[in-house]
Amino acid sequence: MPNITIEPKRLRGIVTPPPDKSISHRAIIIGSLAQGQSRLRNLSFCKDCLCTIEAFRSMGITITKKKGLCYVQGKGLMGLRRPKKGELYLGNSGTSMRLILGILAGQRFSCVLSGDASLSRRPMKRVILPLSLMGIKVAAGGKQGFAPLTIRGGRPSPLRYKTPVASAQVKSAVLLSGLYAEGTTTVREAVKSRDHTERMLKRFGADIFVEGLSVSIKGRGSLVAQEMEVPGDISAASFFLVGACICRNSQVTVQSVGLNPTRIAILGILQKMGARLSWRCGVAQKAGEDSYDEARGEVTAHYSELQAVTIRPEQIPSLIDELPVLMVAATQSEGETVIEGAGELRVKETDRVKSMVSNLARMGADIESKKNDVIIRGPCRLTGSTVDSFNDHRTAMSMAIAGLAARGRTCIKDIDCVNVSFPGFFKELLRLSS
Repeated sequence: MPNITIEPKRLRGIVTPPPDKSISHRAIIIGSLAQGQSRLRNLSFCKDCLCTIEAFRSMGITITKKKGLCYVQGKGLMGLRRPKKGELYLGNSGTSMRLILGILAGQRFSCVLSGDASLSRRPMKRVILPLSLMGIKVAAGGKQGFAPLTIRGGRPSPLRYKTPVASAQVKSAVLLSGLYAEGTTTVREAVKSRDHTERMLKRFGADIFVEGLSVSIKGRGSLVAQEMEVPGDISAASFFLVGACICRNSQVTVQSVGLNPTRIAILGILQKMGARLSWRCGVAQKAGEDSYDEARGEVTAHYSELQAVTIRPEQIPSLIDELPVLMVAATQSEGETVIEGAGELRVKETDRVKSMVSNLARMGADIESKKNDVIIRGPCRLTGSTVDSFNDHRTAMSMAIAGLAARGRTCIKDIDCVNVSFPGFFKELLRLSS
């Protein structure tokens, strides 16, 4: 696997982030369950989303790409067929595995879901439990319900479920299973997680409604094919925004980026840290809480003198993908930054608390973890070093941003993992820093 060397640079220019990975997964899944042909513009074809595409192709769905559009020929809720050999291999994609479990709960066949070594260490019990309460049998390995998983489809019973951990993937799996239940399925969260599934199901015609922290869906309806465009990924954009904030003489504008209200907590945190940051939605894209549309617009960040903040546990679900690069920002902030209750980072593609603390400490950061809290004291003079991606895309990209702000050269080992979400990341980083 290749390495890359990063030298201290400023970032200047305009960048369009890759298509939103979370929304792309859901567009493929829900488009496959709709009646008719959905036309998807600006869909992500990163490795994770390709896993979802191949899974539905193996279940009989025709998915083609032509002239910048992705066409999904949906066959309705019961149009899927058992894949050859009865197995779906989902690579490193936890989103694929958890959401597809919800779909398979309502099918007339059994299926095995497997993944790579990393995915096979990620806990699936949090999805298996609510599905079992709906009467669906899922066999798994270990107490945490590790893959490979064998699910026997059937007729899910409607469920009222309160998620013990705020998770858009768990919520989505239960709602997708609820499509097949006779009655209404409700999911309630303690803290609102990203709401792409609810918005998209509503767009495709599901009988779904949101009330505060609860989402309810009536089953046994039908979905209708749609034409839609996927916005740019705010999580991918966050690397460039943080880079602009911590590298002197930098200014970056990210355009055509998704500004869904449940995804822009990163912008609020950066502003609280003192970042010179501005953003605006397109006139036709001001999607509110009650709309199925996904807001999009542009965000501009300038170099800023940052201040430390405390991130509380209830903020974690809306920042989960941005926390690694926020740790980098904290190393350049005045004071003590505390990230409380970041345990969910330990069960991602790698233990991201471990990967970020060990890498940043190697570069001279004053950083430590205490159980599931991370404490960072700044500002720190980072020094270039050899760091490890831990085969995790967000760790690799975060360390690239740290390298821009460090003295000397930073070598990041094993960077192929960025293809999971952002294949062109290093090319864009080089362009903006040249």
